[in-house]
Amino acid sequence: MKFNIFASDNKRNLAKLEKMVDKIEALADKYSAMDNDTLRGQTEILKERLSAGETLDDILYDAFAVVREASTRVLNMRHFHCQLIGGIVLHQGRIAEMMTGEGKTIVATLPAYLNALAGKGVHVVTVNEYLAGLAAEIMGKVYKFLGLTVGCSFSNMTPEQKRNAYNCDITYSTNNELAFDYLRDNLVRRASDRMCRGYNFAIVDEVDSILIDEARNPLIISGRGFKSSDQYVKAQRFIRNLKRDEDYTVDEEKKAVHLTEEGTVKAEKYFGVESLSDADNVELNQHILNALRANFIMKAESDYIVRDGKVLIVDQFTGRIMEGRRYSNGLHQAIEAKENLQVKDELLTVATITLQNFFKMYHKLSGMTGTAKTEEIEFNKIYSLDIVTIPTNLPMIRIDEPDIIYSSIAGKFRAVVERIKAAYEVGQPVLVGTVTIE
Repeated sequence: MKFNIFASDNKRNLAKLEKMVDKIEALADKYSAMDNDTLRGQTEILKERLSAGETLDDILYDAFAVVREASTRVLNMRHFHCQLIGGIVLHQGRIAEMMTGEGKTIVATLPAYLNALAGKGVHVVTVNEYLAGLAAEIMGKVYKFLGLTVGCSFSNMTPEQKRNAYNCDITYSTNNELAFDYLRDNLVRRASDRMCRGYNFAIVDEVDSILIDEARNPLIISGRGFKSSDQYVKAQRFIRNLKRDEDYTVDEEKKAVHLTEEGTVKAEKYFGVESLSDADNVELNQHILNALRANFIMKAESDYIVRDGKVLIVDQFTGRIMEGRRYSNGLHQAIEAKENLQVKDELLTVATITLQNFFKMYHKLSGMTGTAKTEEIEFNKIYSLDIVTIPTNLPMIRIDEPDIIYSSIAGKFRAVVERIKAAYEVGQPVLVGTVTIE
């Protein structure tokens, strides 16, 4: 017989958190007995306690109990025991791993309200503007009931509208928009023209997608550069006659493509240069590599679409069209040449940052997702974030099947079709999730 002498880290964390939640729940009767005006007045009382020298940790129990009671009255939604645990984890600057359907959106109201009382602003981050707007509209009713202000920073807003949003106690936005606003603020001439007042506390939804999957993708603001050369068109004509594996190789997994020795000889002959590797031919090399990438890595209707004579980028995580965005380092022009479109003038990068570096700027960072444990090492190493797995409110009856990996795309799609067919024949509804609707 085996005995677990030492509890796991997660069990020890939960044991401490349970004691804190018991203190919050012990205050339930106190706040449920208050009328609406008295309950609203607790916000000022809590702010005064902070001004008198108490910390956010000192007022946590009362703040969480106040939000819980306000949510019950305004939304008819009362935070469950497990949701209170999740709220504490987020306030502590950690990652709350909560199963899909456990109500992460309402969990965020607890630490958002508490930290907003310090007057330095709280950013609640989601993967797209629709979800951010929906959460701000619904959960915003609780904040407004308690006397706090709520705003949204979206891509179609003016700098003045964004400035007003960031001056709110709690601001909802997307990861990309927050980072681009940071870049824009670094390009203004006067400090008074900046939109965001600072980076105090961020609560990141789908934290594994934003801080791990998309973390190293550079976000770029470009400015007018110089007129495109005719080398894009020449490079496109050249690569059309090349043969795969003979003249160039493609690494599908790494999305890389390179000329072989035979291909290099053909390039030197075609462009009339003695050696493609000479320092004088660096720019030519870049044109050829971009043409190779545009033709053999970047796929129309998947990575980009062509509409009204323009190449429009497709967001690989949401499937949405990224209006006004262009690939950098000449790749966009190479795709335009591939699609027989007018090659636009080249742009210069004037500001750039990765999401990884951007989110490291926050004084305190936290996140929530249904799947974080698999990336625990990366979260800890890159962001110094630990993960607390929070039990479900009710016993889990859903069966979460393990991932199935196929050796080819065609095989995967055949299996998907067969699975859909089998479900249809027994009258079982099916939801198919894809990167793009097309």
